[in-house]
Amino acid sequence: MIEAKTTSSHIELSEDRLGENIDFVRSLLKPDTRLSAVIKGNAYGHGIKQIVPMAERAGIDHFSVYGVEEAAEFQRSARPESGLMIMGYIDPSNLGWVIEQGFEFFIYDLTQLKHALAAAKELKIPARIHIELETGMNRTGFDEVHLDELSHVLKASEDFLRRCGICTHLAGAESLANHYRIKGQLKRFDNHLKYFKNNGVEFETRHVACSAGVARYPESHFDMVRVGILLYGFWPSLETLIEHLTKTDGKTDPITSVLTWKSQIMTVKKVKSGEYIGYGSSFMANREMTIAIVPVGYAYGYTRSLSNQGRVLIHGKRVGVIGTVNMNMMAIDVTEINNVANGDEVVLIGTQGENRITVASFGEMSSQMNYELLARLPHNLPRIIK
Repeated sequence: MIEAKTTSSHIELSEDRLGENIDFVRSLLKPDTRLSAVIKGNAYGHGIKQIVPMAERAGIDHFSVYGVEEAAEFQRSARPESGLMIMGYIDPSNLGWVIEQGFEFFIYDLTQLKHALAAAKELKIPARIHIELETGMNRTGFDEVHLDELSHVLKASEDFLRRCGICTHLAGAESLANHYRIKGQLKRFDNHLKYFKNNGVEFETRHVACSAGVARYPESHFDMVRVGILLYGFWPSLETLIEHLTKTDGKTDPITSVLTWKSQIMTVKKVKSGEYIGYGSSFMANREMTIAIVPVGYAYGYTRSLSNQGRVLIHGKRVGVIGTVNMNMMAIDVTEINNVANGDEVVLIGTQGENRITVASFGEMSSQMNYELLARLPHNLPRIIK
């Protein structure tokens, strides 16, 4: 039986580039600082089931996800000895499963702590918890007023609560505008650590830094760092890259995108001067043009806000997206490129010849961050390891 090709584009993942990016992140850390690879958001759009084995082959043995669905996907893909930490929401009904699997997880308020303790007692298995502290993000984490009660519960429940870690989350370390806020968070975190030590409550691991924290605040590294976007070859912000290059006297970006997103030409046609292209009247040909149609649109993660702004690569050259990006297709201007034909490769993100389309360039054109654009890549796109 002939199998149908079910998508009009695919993603290629470079294992070599992932390994090189991991080595770069490790070069920023002290030898005894553990690296937890963050794979939330379907590994930032790259695919959990593809990224986990690649990262394990590069020496990663600890991963971080947001919720239970991602934890289950990790479990299907990972080696039994690899550790997992759930950083976000867990429905109380799922706590038993999480504890039974031996996964670590964040505890961010007293209600959740009591649910976790009850589940651990019922199973007679210690819950592997990380206490998240509120230090200025004002999102999740224990406020200072609850530390006494928290300390009491932890000391009274040592048989059922394994204190795997204590942590906080930095509020925008990628931006210099948040510098004093970040410094304040680090100071509060340090004060809270002293509080617990003075009260006889010890934790196995202290962790604070995300990708931006790793790059900009060495004092935030502690015992472990939680790194996502850097591992995939993207900087948290252009500002972060510039600061790194300035500090190191570097001239080239030390990390490279793991991901390449490719499609192909669906059809090629001529358009007369004065004719509109696509829906509405957002683009009118001001000369005789040759256009090509690419079978990718906003339903596949190529945002509509890139209408008349986006760029793609074909025959190694950068060309513009013209007209409105549709749900399932878009038009590109190939007037200056000879011999464009149906089936020719189109690179939406990545390198072709000497040119490169970066996710950062998408962000500049569409007012979206690297994170958002990557996380929106559909799960059903084939992801091929190269």
